[in-house]
Amino acid sequence: MTTTRFAPSPTGWLHIGNLRAALFNYAIARQNGGTFILRIDDTDPERSKDEYVQGVKDDLTWLGFDWDRVEHQSARMEQYHAAKQKLIDMGRLYECFETPVELDLKRKKQLNMGKPPVYDRGALALSEDEKDALRAERGSHWRFKLDHERIEWTDGIIGDISIDAASVSDPVLFKNDGQILYTLASVVDDTEFGITDVVRGSDHVTNTATQIQIMQALGGSIPRFAHHSLLTGPQGEALSKRLGTLALRDLRKNGVAPQAILSLMARLGSSDPVELRADIDAVVAGFDVSKFGSAPTKFDAEDLWPLTARYLGTLDHTEVSETLDAAGVPADLQPAFWQVVRDNITKLDDVAGWWALFRDGATPLVADDDREFVAQAFDMLGDPPYTATTWSDWTSAVKDATDRKGKTLFMPLRQAVTGLQRGPEMADVMPLLQVKPKL
Repeated sequence: MTTTRFAPSPTGWLHIGNLRAALFNYAIARQNGGTFILRIDDTDPERSKDEYVQGVKDDLTWLGFDWDRVEHQSARMEQYHAAKQKLIDMGRLYECFETPVELDLKRKKQLNMGKPPVYDRGALALSEDEKDALRAERGSHWRFKLDHERIEWTDGIIGDISIDAASVSDPVLFKNDGQILYTLASVVDDTEFGITDVVRGSDHVTNTATQIQIMQALGGSIPRFAHHSLLTGPQGEALSKRLGTLALRDLRKNGVAPQAILSLMARLGSSDPVELRADIDAVVAGFDVSKFGSAPTKFDAEDLWPLTARYLGTLDHTEVSETLDAAGVPADLQPAFWQVVRDNITKLDDVAGWWALFRDGATPLVADDDREFVAQAFDMLGDPPYTATTWSDWTSAVKDATDRKGKTLFMPLRQAVTGLQRGPEMADVMPLLQVKPKL
């Protein structure tokens, strides 16, 4: 059975970059009738917070995700320590004592000599007496001893990958303070949960290579891996600098429709065009991980607004009744009101402004040369309620009285009535006006 997972760290709010991994793994599981696991990577007790865990669930639920079970890494310490002991017994995990400063000096020396900054395995040469002496004065960390051979796999997006393990430092699996690092915890979980497919960012490629060896050492099956491109800003800049404005909770608060986010993220960076989808099930049905490329992918949050507007234009008034009620639109006017404004809003928050215009009247937009004309026209307009023929009857009468026609007739009157240069058909606007327009 296909089993995938999304593994956020609850050290902050979910952002648009996180969502790619969530959506890709979710789609693969659901397309194959498999299992989707929400795995909370909370092995860092100081930075992990319950509010962020709840935030992850709230954001995913808002987007339409569901999951088959939740796993917390903080509840699996026993399994990680068992794996640690197994690797020690196999001679694949060894204790190291270098401080960060000492490691930095080693790296600088290697670079100055024109060598790659790979850990030199100096700790393997220590005697037991030397280790005891170092333990008495400092903490230690533990590294996985890589087999110096090529690590190869066929990536679902990038294609064939081959990495020489000798060009990579033996990865640290346990820090000086005893904290278990992602590299080991993730391997243990993926092995014990039977994860069959892992999709994540291309910045994990080297990490994947080392994890494959750890999985093999622990006797686990190797999942199918796919590494999607990383998102950049519109100009190719690092997206990480803008993540504070791209948290999913902030996009939701600002009025972006979840369908817009899903539709864009399901196709961005692929060979298929972005198409608006009504919900996450429709997104899953049209998803194909093989269509994605490995080149950095530009993301512009502004692209979410046209998609949001298009989505809102597909809705019936009954689907936005809460918004219409909150804006104060009378129930009997809601069908006609929504029909008029739904193609003229970017987000639901715009509804209140449109109803205020119809209820209270607009601030007229009138050029000095048109002021006398507009005043004469307004004198010829009766009081509401207006009907579907009011606009044509009124403008026809004004045309006869002033000899104006075409744009010189219609545009000044539209702008004076609505305060806008463009908008819905005026024949539809007039019946919604609750007060007579005035200068």
